[in-house]
Amino acid sequence: MRGRLLLIAGMLAPGLALAAPKTASDKTAPGKGAPPPAAAAPVATACKPAEPPPASARPVKPALPEKPACLDAKGGCPGWEAYSFNDAVKAYNLQAQAFRPIAEAYVQKLNAYAKASGEYAQCEINALQN
Repeated sequence: MRGRLLLIAGMLAPGLALAAPKTASDKTAPGKGAPPPAAAAPVATACKPAEPPPASARPVKPALPEKPACLDAKGGCPGWEAYSFNDAVKAYNLQAQAFRPIAEAYVQKLNAYAKASGEYAQCEINALQN
C-alpha cells in the first residue's frame, strides 16, 4: 500500500516522493555516494551593449574642385583655365580613389555596430522573458 501511495505522490508532486524517509539499505556512509543536487538558480546573462565606431574615425569625403564660371559661358574657357580645371579634376579623382577603401572600411564598422545592436536588443529581450 505504501508503495502505491509513493507512486501516486511521485506523479502528483515529485519533490514529496523523494522526501520519503530512507530505509537502512538506502543509507550510504557520509562523504560517499552522489553529491547533493545543486540548487537550480536562474542564470543571469550579462548583455554587452554595442559600441559605435568613434565619430573621429568617420572619413571626410574629398571636396569637388571648383568649377570655373567660364565653363558654362558660350565662348568657353581660355586654355590655361581649362587645363587648370582638368588638373583639379584629375587630383580629385585620385583623392576619391584613396577615399573609397577607407569609406568601405568605415561602412563595415557601421554594419558590425548595427548587427551588434540587434544582438544586444535580442539579448535584453531574452533576459526579460527568462
